[in-house]
Amino acid sequence: MTPIRQGRSRSAALASAMCALLVTGTVLTGCAEDPNEGTNGVGRLSAQKIQGKTRSAAESAGAVRVHGNVVSGGRTYALDMRLKDDGGTGSVTSQGATFELLRIGEQLFVKADAEFWSHGSGQGEGKGDAAAASKLGGKFVKVPQGDPSYKKFSGFTDKAVLLDGLLTLHGTLATDGHDEQAGVRTIRVTGDKGSGGTLEVSLEGKPYPLRLERAGGAGTLTFSAWGEDFALREPERNETVDYGKQLPTS
Repeated sequence: MTPIRQGRSRSAALASAMCALLVTGTVLTGCAEDPNEGTNGVGRLSAQKIQGKTRSAAESAGAVRVHGNVVSGGRTYALDMRLKDDGGTGSVTSQGATFELLRIGEQLFVKADAEFWSHGSGQGEGKGDAAAASKLGGKFVKVPQGDPSYKKFSGFTDKAVLLDGLLTLHGTLATDGHDEQAGVRTIRVTGDKGSGGTLEVSLEGKPYPLRLERAGGAGTLTFSAWGEDFALREPERNETVDYGKQLPTS
């Protein structure tokens, strides 16, 4: 018979024997499975440190897909955008109207149907405006940088700006247990017990944010395809319209 070695082996044997007592109904909390075992370790950190690490991971990632809805200024925007450092592409829906956005460097394009361009143009502006809208419908319309809508539209395509504005929890931060998002284990971080927002952070690989419930019911977003590059193709000339220095109001 081989004697049990002193020290660690004896401790392991004792722990196994104690856990066996669970069969008899005795509750031993020390036998519970560690939910952070085999993870990236951020689940063992404070909520403040987790938020710092997830922001750093998001900022350093080359690309991301953002999908969900955002409530801002009394409007709800449904987003499905793929973003990277030098541009982005995807769609935005608001008040029943959907438009596509494409930004490559400083060049920004909007693509929508004729109804989008004619909406909000006012009454009595005649057939000329309807004709102009029909020419813009279905085309990639280049947005002049001096146009008031450039900043608003480009914000949806700017990875740094969009993530900085979204990945914010308000109030006192705290961890609120473990969860799972799209098959990936997560640690949940809340602001003011959820009223200031809830963020699900990946416990596998880099601590990327995977799901966000914004404070005050201001929308829910999922983040995926972190670091997965994608192509940004400038539209062909026959697909584009250069409207001039300012777009029609829409």
